[in-house]
Amino acid sequence: MNPQTTALILVGYQNDYFAPNGILRGVFEEPGRVDAVLANTMAFIRAAAQTPMLIISTPIVLDPEYRALASPVGILHAIKQSGAFRHGTVGAETIPELLAFGQRIDYVNGKVGFNAFSHTTLQGLLEQRGIRDVLVAGMVTSLCIDSTGRAAYERGYGVTVVSDCSSGRTRSEHDFFCQNVFPLYGRAAESTQILHELSPVAV
Repeated sequence: MNPQTTALILVGYQNDYFAPNGILRGVFEEPGRVDAVLANTMAFIRAAAQTPMLIISTPIVLDPEYRALASPVGILHAIKQSGAFRHGTVGAETIPELLAFGQRIDYVNGKVGFNAFSHTTLQGLLEQRGIRDVLVAGMVTSLCIDSTGRAAYERGYGVTVVSDCSSGRTRSEHDFFCQNVFPLYGRAAESTQILHELSPVAV
């Protein structure tokens, strides 16, 4: 994997998931898993930032009336009912750990559902930079991570889900997707393995 043509797509690194008082912390069976994902992701970004890899954050921010969620079900219903990711709230803001990387991270706005490509300029940015492979990390494994990974595959990109930088609502859900679903269109791999594949400089 060539870091010059690889992009890391970060999904959901916002306070409503990662802050101790985040509205959606409760959707995870093991809250400690969220903290581990954050620590693993920050370590991965610190290493990846030393390479030419493109690093992109794709936050979901919804208008106060939740017009994009007219008939939500599942976790989207929970988001609407709880007021998560509402524009102008602290919960919708990017976590400070990510903001600390400054301009090293590109931000693509417009995401209002599971798929980070839908209604955003993500594909245009990837094409502009000549990206061939994408790494996907964040929340939630079975929803936004899977939807974004599938969309990337359908657009011709090689797809790797960073397994220790992502979490499902339960550990069994996460493991099932990593072992049985992602290999159907890409793969799942831990961050340390990916760094070894990318460049000796990043290890």
